[in-house]
Amino acid sequence: MNLIKQTYCLPVYVLGLLALLGSATVAGEITPPDVLLRQTSDEVIEVLKAKKDQLKDDPDLVYELVNEYILPHLDEVTIAKLALGKNWRLASREQKLEFIEEFKMLLIRTYGKSLSEFRDQTIRYFPVNMKEGDKKVVVKSEVLQPGGPSIPVSYRMRIKDSGWKVYDLSIDGVSLVTSYRGTFAQEVRKGGIDGLLKMLKNKNTGVSSS
Repeated sequence: MNLIKQTYCLPVYVLGLLALLGSATVAGEITPPDVLLRQTSDEVIEVLKAKKDQLKDDPDLVYELVNEYILPHLDEVTIAKLALGKNWRLASREQKLEFIEEFKMLLIRTYGKSLSEFRDQTIRYFPVNMKEGDKKVVVKSEVLQPGGPSIPVSYRMRIKDSGWKVYDLSIDGVSLVTSYRGTFAQEVRKGGIDGLLKMLKNKNTGVSSS
């Protein structure tokens, strides 16, 4: 199965990414990343429960939740650069800007799908061993599924703009950025950067690329 199709069907454990996406500071200080994960995941889950009926009537509302809780705290430039890999250097400035935007839209659709599938999963976060002055950290967690195995999820985060932001996550040991990189590299080989952009646009607008 093509990775782009897979990401649209990611299980709800990707919801764990949402957990870090809230207020970046508490009392003027940067909130530790693992604390931020726990605090904000509770908030997101409460919002999902409160808007349950609205989401049934208006499924597109989930994309508004993604915009509100994810995008402001996602390092979209870094994650785009990592996903495009060495091909980032081949892109013009205009192509880079367009890629960032289209990749952002892909993520909105991906996480929106995950949010809409949320049921009764719970997320457990593990303490992070940090040293003073650390600018990057990996936060580990696991998703507990009723009647199913737990799923390890880890988040690569860094300090940017006075708060912790995600620039990659791994699900059961598989990096999302690395997986995208392979798919994007294949598209670039077939049609160049413009071919990749066309594919992303088609995916984001629901147009078949076949």
